[in-house]
Amino acid sequence: MEISGLKIAHRGVFDNKEIPENSLSAFRKARALGIPIEFDVQLTKDNIIIVFHDISLKRMCNINNYVQDYTYEELKKLHLLNTSEHIPTLDEVLRLIKGQVLLDVELKQTSNYKNLCNLLLKQLKDYPGKVLLKSFHPSIVRYLKKNQTYPIGLLLTDYPASKFYSYFISSSFLIRYCNPDFIAVNKKIIKKKRLQKWRTKKSLFVWTICDNQEFQLFFPYADSYLCNNLPYKK
Repeated sequence: MEISGLKIAHRGVFDNKEIPENSLSAFRKARALGIPIEFDVQLTKDNIIIVFHDISLKRMCNINNYVQDYTYEELKKLHLLNTSEHIPTLDEVLRLIKGQVLLDVELKQTSNYKNLCNLLLKQLKDYPGKVLLKSFHPSIVRYLKKNQTYPIGLLLTDYPASKFYSYFISSSFLIRYCNPDFIAVNKKIIKKKRLQKWRTKKSLFVWTICDNQEFQLFFPYADSYLCNNLPYKK
């Protein structure tokens, strides 16, 4: 699968007003525009894979509790940002998209990452479309690399509270340990030489681009791009 030259809708095409991020309406709009879609998955208390970014419900549902403490039956009663949209399941998204555009799936951290990985791979088994999988967590990346054939990515960012950890988590040692097919890097550190050198071996993604001006600025430093506010006007 070709994984370079992609411009991917980060959490769908949304405005977080009428159309919330990671919602079926955001994915429906991206599908209509023919734009690849990025979204986040995690497990509910009863092991249902849902599409939701935060570990807390506070920002998107105005409830100051953790997602993992709720069953899906409880979560589906909630609304995203006071709209009619609910938190979708992975199954709902797969049935909506039906292989019409590429899906870029980020696996969030969980206490039982193997369970999340196995359930995800089971649901994707008969899915007809193109899929990328990625995670911030080295254990998830390594596990996926050993258990499937989708392109797997390692997400990298900086951690201002710890320079040592920031360096270690994006070091050559850790990247070799994970052996991802592509590396998705925060735009704040994408220009670093030690990361740019990997472009001779692996595709480099950059996130999150917010407008056409930023796209032009970071275009030379990456092979694919996770973007908000697509499509950009020239």
